[in-house]
Amino acid sequence: MPRTSRKRKATTTSSSTKMWNSKKKNRSSRDSSSSLSGIDSKAVEKMFGELADPDDPSTATMEGIFTLGEKLDMDATEDIRILVLLWKMQVRDKPSQMSKEEWLAGCSTLQADSWDKFKNLIPSLDLGFLEQSDFKDFYKFCFTFSRQGTHKSLDKELTLALLKLVLSGGDRVPKDRLESFCAFLEQDNSPYTHINLDQWTSFLDFCLEVRDLSTYDESTSAWPVMIDEYVEYMEEQQKAGK
Repeated sequence: MPRTSRKRKATTTSSSTKMWNSKKKNRSSRDSSSSLSGIDSKAVEKMFGELADPDDPSTATMEGIFTLGEKLDMDATEDIRILVLLWKMQVRDKPSQMSKEEWLAGCSTLQADSWDKFKNLIPSLDLGFLEQSDFKDFYKFCFTFSRQGTHKSLDKELTLALLKLVLSGGDRVPKDRLESFCAFLEQDNSPYTHINLDQWTSFLDFCLEVRDLSTYDESTSAWPVMIDEYVEYMEEQQKAGK
């Protein structure tokens, strides 16, 4: 994500107010550091400094996430393990960024205070280690973290890329189901230019619950309309011999 420039507004804050805010900030920083157990708090704060936005040292934007990937010898644009790491660190506050507080808490949870210790965690980030309930939570996280700003949905291009990144290579969703659903969304006349969270999560639930499309009964289903239309699309493809 390109870094956006921010104009700083002139302030007329009194010296006493500045002193109070400074003391408050320092106390907050000490409180955060003192709450970390079993790790070197100064080390993890220094690590976050390598990821933080120069314009906002309390936040790591997507540029910082890409830097995190580089530190771990992974490409954050295509390696699902970066998202698994962020999920395990409970990065939830805002989409497409990580706060300093989340970083500190995550390092404490993972007991990692060096890049080498983070690298030692990499084997555990494989999706195959996640139980079904955890995977469903992770799948939801992938959507919410990938949103931009206050947007509640993902555009089709990002949805397709994310579906392939999260669901490819595993056995939770059959390869042909994923491929056919992506083809359904990619149709020129598709009304689904954006996908919301309910549609996103429903696709995974549908794949897990309905393994055989021939057993699907639209008249009794409670799935979103998108799922009904996907099944109709598949029926048409089957009739056409595709």
